[in-house]
Amino acid sequence: MAMSSSIDDRLRLVTSRQNAALKQLRRAFGRGEPTEDGYCAIESVRLIEEAIRSGLKFKAVFFSQAAEVRARRLLPQIGSHVETLLLPDEVFASVVATDAPQGVAALVKLKEASLPNLLAAAAQPLLVAVVGIQDPGNLGTIIRSAEAFSAHALLVAEGTVSPFNTKVVRASAGSIFRLGVVPVALDDLLPELRQRGLRLVATSAHRGVALPSAQFNGPLALFVGNEGAGLPRELLAKMDEIVMIPHSPRVESLNAGVAASIVLYEISRQRQE
Repeated sequence: MAMSSSIDDRLRLVTSRQNAALKQLRRAFGRGEPTEDGYCAIESVRLIEEAIRSGLKFKAVFFSQAAEVRARRLLPQIGSHVETLLLPDEVFASVVATDAPQGVAALVKLKEASLPNLLAAAAQPLLVAVVGIQDPGNLGTIIRSAEAFSAHALLVAEGTVSPFNTKVVRASAGSIFRLGVVPVALDDLLPELRQRGLRLVATSAHRGVALPSAQFNGPLALFVGNEGAGLPRELLAKMDEIVMIPHSPRVESLNAGVAASIVLYEISRQRQE
């Protein structure tokens, strides 16, 4: 099945692996960080549709030659000013991160966010601070749940996997396109949050106030720690409250993404009431 002339006219065939946009895509996937000019590499039809729905700016969109049907569906949704490249299947597969690619990838610019602006825009801010989260699936789940339960931002502290890691972006199911993501240094963060009147609450696997008894009114920052070690003791000592989720003693602890999601649900439930 041949492409219609309108779609074919928009696609530029690129066979060289040294193409500048292709090299940027390769580096962004390889490093799990945005390009020098702030573009993040994403792939899959669903994520690109989420990026379009979220109003993100595209730098370039890449299709494999086998993805003709997907190009036909996506190109009308992508601005005419965006560079759209058609790649040989083997070239496309050598650049992207998945073993079974869908044949579509893009460079998109995530929305910029700063902590002062996010706090100023929220009457009763709810922030999620992640400290030492290493598993991309966990971080993606936390980002997705943070948006689902109306958090205003994700604060990414040292020792945490990059939120722009391909697996994190995929696990967030597009929520990272809409939730403010701010890298932070803990030494600077805690005084700033206290100065702005936020209460600091941490999750813990084994001690603290049982979740059903905890109160989550007012401006709040929820701290979630490493999958195995949790939050450092010196950081826990600086919290206003520590909460735990009651569960069977046969289970050592809950997955970090699951635990954060449960606490975020409870915060949302209390605030709606």
